[in-house]
Amino acid sequence: MTIPLTDKFNRPIRDLRISVIDKCNFRCPYCMPAEIFGADYNFLSKQELLSNDEIVRLAGLFAQIGVSKFRLTGGEPLLRPNLPALVARLTQIPGVDDLALTTNGYYLPKMSHLLKDAGLHRLTISLDSLDEEVFEVMNGRKSSVQRVLAGLAVAEADGFYPIKINCVVKRGVNDHTIVDLARRFKGTGHIVRFIEYMDVGNLNGWKMDDVVTAEEIIRRIDLEMPLEPVPPNYPGEVANRFRYLDGEGEIGLIASVSQPFCGGCTRARLSGAGEYYTCLFAHKGTDLRGPLRAGASDEEMLDLIGGVWRRRTDRYSELRTSFTRLPAKGAEMYRLGG
Repeated sequence: MTIPLTDKFNRPIRDLRISVIDKCNFRCPYCMPAEIFGADYNFLSKQELLSNDEIVRLAGLFAQIGVSKFRLTGGEPLLRPNLPALVARLTQIPGVDDLALTTNGYYLPKMSHLLKDAGLHRLTISLDSLDEEVFEVMNGRKSSVQRVLAGLAVAEADGFYPIKINCVVKRGVNDHTIVDLARRFKGTGHIVRFIEYMDVGNLNGWKMDDVVTAEEIIRRIDLEMPLEPVPPNYPGEVANRFRYLDGEGEIGLIASVSQPFCGGCTRARLSGAGEYYTCLFAHKGTDLRGPLRAGASDEEMLDLIGGVWRRRTDRYSELRTSFTRLPAKGAEMYRLGG
């Protein structure tokens, strides 16, 4: 039975992002810069990662307090062994009607049909530019554009449609290619979502000067392909929607820097190590792996998970707009999956 649950600002818990692994084969500078995450970097060991059984149990508990949407992230989630088996089990949890996955697309040619057969509902693929040189800069020279587009084509053939394409926009790096990216997917049914470069963690050297705001992104695209705003699909939707006036699809803008949406945030996050975060910009998480492995009952775990959410007061992005300095954040993007 689902127990209605809200935080201190009356925000319900509806979405759970599950980071299934912290490793990634890319080295995107806004998430896992190569100069820090070298070949000898110590990622989580198999013992430190939550097992499939532990993820399924925790996901089921979150579902009991109101979560109806799961998103699998990483690192790169397709690097996790036996991922399709985990997907199949998560789809069977009562009350959950949406299971999505965010990937860099590199391994989709061999994994897409396995994920579809396992019951995965939706896919989001990260692609920061169609320009080969720019894309290589954005992924640490670990992949080509064509490799990602090949993965997208296979996923579409396997029945994933529409697919969302995420593009993190950084001024002076890939912002001059955003119109081309929008044009490439206009009329395909797929939805490009442009994401303001965010100050997650402490390792990516973020500064406000690097941010291209959603307003500027829309203005650039609208000059060549006229757009109009569209109402959200549901309350609390993260992306602001815009459709092309000629009817050939839509794009989305995720503007957590310039237009904070903390007031409607319904997301919780579970790291690969079992840390439970109530905000992408959180200073620290709550350890769920420890009590789980110590033999805590479902009732005890529900009290712990629910209690954290009831005490939640997170609104970092709103505070960012009011103060020039905020305390350093603890969690890095690769641990939380965005």
